[in-house]
Amino acid sequence: MTASPAQLLLALAEHETLEAACAALGIDKEQARRLLRGAAQQLGAAEPKQRPTARVTSPGEARRVRVFTDGAARGNPGLAGAGAVILDEKGRVLARLGRFLGKQTNNVAEYQGLLLGLRRARQMGAREVEVRADSQLLIRQLQGKYAVKNEVLKRLHEEALALLRSFERYELTHIPREQNTLADEMSNRAIDEQMTDA
Repeated sequence: MTASPAQLLLALAEHETLEAACAALGIDKEQARRLLRGAAQQLGAAEPKQRPTARVTSPGEARRVRVFTDGAARGNPGLAGAGAVILDEKGRVLARLGRFLGKQTNNVAEYQGLLLGLRRARQMGAREVEVRADSQLLIRQLQGKYAVKNEVLKRLHEEALALLRSFERYELTHIPREQNTLADEMSNRAIDEQMTDA
């Protein structure tokens, strides 16, 4: 994801640290520094006649979205894929996302599916997000009901929380697997088709 200087400045205003702002936008610190330097140069050289940049919006942009997420691993660890499907409030599909993860555990795949969906929801301009996932572990860890002991999951957990908190409002709902077929299909397609770009 490539963030705009305006998105970075907004994320910095909403979060206490540059690290949290970077996690919310899915960028690294070096990208953030380049954006800030560019913004400072633009502000210093701005002319009164300069036109404001138009905000690019998606045809299906919605203020509130529902994000179904899933992860699949064939073996644990094994070939893995992350999947997410974003719907608007009327149940219309706005985006189907999948990413091949190589050899990973099922839990890593579940978190990656969540991150995939949350990042795209941010890109779409959503302000409120309802996450639905069939991984009880994922939902309970994000709710603070289960501890996160695995070091890899700790990093993903922190990134997911930072992204969730970047929305004005979020909900986390554990659902049965049969209600998560769209995201499950995308996580498996990601493995079968070795999808690299969501």
